[in-house]
Amino acid sequence: MSPHTSAAPGPAAAPAAVLRYTAFSSDPRGGNPAGVVLDAAGLGDDEMLSIAAELGYSESAFLTAPPEGLGEPGRAFTIRYFSPKAEVPFCGHATVATAVALADRAGPGELVFETRAGTVPVTVTETDGVLRATLTSVEPYVTGVDEQDVREALAALGWPAADLDPTLPPRIAFAGARHLVLAAASRARLADLSYDFDRLEAVMRRLDLTTVQLVWRASAAVFHVRDPFPVGGVVEDPATGAAAAAFGAYARELGAVPDESVLTLHQGEDMGRPGVLTVELRAGDPRVRVGGAGAPIPEPSDG
Repeated sequence: MSPHTSAAPGPAAAPAAVLRYTAFSSDPRGGNPAGVVLDAAGLGDDEMLSIAAELGYSESAFLTAPPEGLGEPGRAFTIRYFSPKAEVPFCGHATVATAVALADRAGPGELVFETRAGTVPVTVTETDGVLRATLTSVEPYVTGVDEQDVREALAALGWPAADLDPTLPPRIAFAGARHLVLAAASRARLADLSYDFDRLEAVMRRLDLTTVQLVWRASAAVFHVRDPFPVGGVVEDPATGAAAAAFGAYARELGAVPDESVLTLHQGEDMGRPGVLTVELRAGDPRVRVGGAGAPIPEPSDG
């Protein structure tokens, strides 16, 4: 178009359809809710952030066309994730929610998503009418964390260092996003969460963390977890797939679980939104698989 030619205004674009799905529960009252926009081609960054902020969920997912050659047409997408405050590189629960939403429309099977953190394949299966999605993480890593940073995080949480589990030392773990893993010595310690929002957010921003993953080991392969998420503008995330993947890498790196393991993570119980995350580790494959059920959330009633 010539710079001196102006096009006649066309009709206003239709608003993006925003779906609501929960992840890591087959009950819409459990798990972690996410907004899902299956066609975000007409949305700019500010609009996606605005939708995420209006929904108020810890994250919402937005789909656009995939890079050329990524996968089968209609089953491969570029996906972006926004919290109410900012874009995040990867979000496990919104990936599961999106995969279930797609399977509701196109059937179970294989999907592949291109994220800012890398390529994430997802398998969706159906059993007795319940859809379940399992994502495969990007290659993870686990690093140490400075003792002063741990002390500052504990101070923000109001946790004495004596309340930590010495068999599961603090580490930063990554499987698409960075998380500080802190293990509580008791279920009661994990249940008592009342923290300094601004102080913990400052620590997290300095360390480039997405959440702090608080864990308590109930048995050899069962853990209870909680995830403060102040950098996303949310006090606590009800079920955190990215942190679950990072935790799987952490547990394997420390030798806390066998290289070939299936772990069960319970999250959201203390928030009244119970969810279950399955973490699978395979010998010889550094990636971590995280799975769970998903379900649509009924639209709010006008009455």
